[in-house]
Amino acid sequence: MGAVADNEAGTTSLPAILHCIYDPFCGWCYGAAPLLEAARGVADLEIRLHGGGMMAGGRRQAVTEALRGFVVQHDRRIAQLSGQPFGSAYTEGLLRDTGAVFDSAPPTTAILAAETFGKGLDMLHRIQQAHFIEGQRIAERETLARLAEEIGIDRAAYEKEFARVNGALTEQHMDESRALLDRVGGAGFPTFALERDGKWMLLDHGGFLGRPAEWSAKLRTATEST
Repeated sequence: MGAVADNEAGTTSLPAILHCIYDPFCGWCYGAAPLLEAARGVADLEIRLHGGGMMAGGRRQAVTEALRGFVVQHDRRIAQLSGQPFGSAYTEGLLRDTGAVFDSAPPTTAILAAETFGKGLDMLHRIQQAHFIEGQRIAERETLARLAEEIGIDRAAYEKEFARVNGALTEQHMDESRALLDRVGGAGFPTFALERDGKWMLLDHGGFLGRPAEWSAKLRTATEST
């Protein structure tokens, strides 16, 4: 995206950047997915995704009844506030599948790989649908490769890029994402922050869940005033 010229001042400013710090397993990130989608329609606004690794490494978890009870409690609230659907294949299938493991690293790697093909946001949304509606195991590489194909990425090219960013590069990305979360003063996932001309603004999205048109208007105003 090119620079935006300021003819009156005789200066040139860069487009605003909406940073979204997220996790593929985060229910609140799924609740905010319509807001992220609405942001794509805001002119002169670049969107950057930062996977924070909520369930990566030592935080990865196998599905248990305790995990299910914790997650379902939050999912009900998310559904009420956002209107986002949670499928029975997820609530009564995946969340009762004790063989499943929630590990943020593989789907984060998949999104990083998809970004190479200009489809990072598409991959995030497809992964969220696969998890929260279809109850698929999104931490498994075969599942992720199939989802990449579904959004139009050549499988062989995707798998090559996945292998490149898997491991150290994904870990570095997650570390940098968590550092950014601290830098902007975010309290958790998702966190939205607007950057323009070296200035940062933490955006409170909570009141806009289920109201994507109003969120778009807020972003337009914010990009004009920063």
